[in-house]
Amino acid sequence: MSDGTGTGSGAAEQGTERRVRVVLVDDHRMFRTGVQAEIGRTDVTGVEVVGEAADVDQAVTVITATRPEVVLLDVHLPGGGGVEVLRRCASLMAAAQDPVRFLALSVSDAAEDVIGVIRGGARGYVTKTITGTDLVDSIFRVQEGDAVFSPRLAGFVLDAFASTDAPPVDEDLDRLTQREREVLRLIARGYAYKEIAKQLFISVKTVESHVSAVLRKLQLSNRHELTRWATARRLV
Repeated sequence: MSDGTGTGSGAAEQGTERRVRVVLVDDHRMFRTGVQAEIGRTDVTGVEVVGEAADVDQAVTVITATRPEVVLLDVHLPGGGGVEVLRRCASLMAAAQDPVRFLALSVSDAAEDVIGVIRGGARGYVTKTITGTDLVDSIFRVQEGDAVFSPRLAGFVLDAFASTDAPPVDEDLDRLTQREREVLRLIARGYAYKEIAKQLFISVKTVESHVSAVLRKLQLSNRHELTRWATARRLV
């Protein structure tokens, strides 16, 4: 299902005229393979995937070595997350000639994730519900210097940068890892364990482990209490 970032003009239709070199950063191999198959037909889309990485250290190494024009960056990565990749690649983003630009591509649509990577220097943020055609179009727009967002997410950024006050720190939420926060949101939205496992490309057993850890850290007894906790903090 498309999240509406495409314009209909479609870079894929102009693939033979334009080219962009891309690095794909995501900790799920199956997802990287799927994206590569969807957008990596260079003769059709104009996108050339020149490297892949599954964690922060690999990402920094591959990006530094290949100097792509655009990096598709997942928010939640082993080693510090997408924000850490952005921090360590700050000099590449700031280069006067041929800067590396970042487009976040994540399953998460949480405000703090969106705002975090944009503050870190990413040029845009789209969710993994995006179609291949719209993703190609978004990549070319970022290459050209545009800011690209899934429609609902743009409001988070406008609100964040319009405010002069720093967001309050939630000590309870800070106890959770990024992956635990993802599982928490999906549980609160009523997803079953199997659905969460499929959405996040992890096993049901791993989902159960994350839920147990969340309940323990937040001192909650069951998923109903967890849902109320998340709703009270507007995390769903």
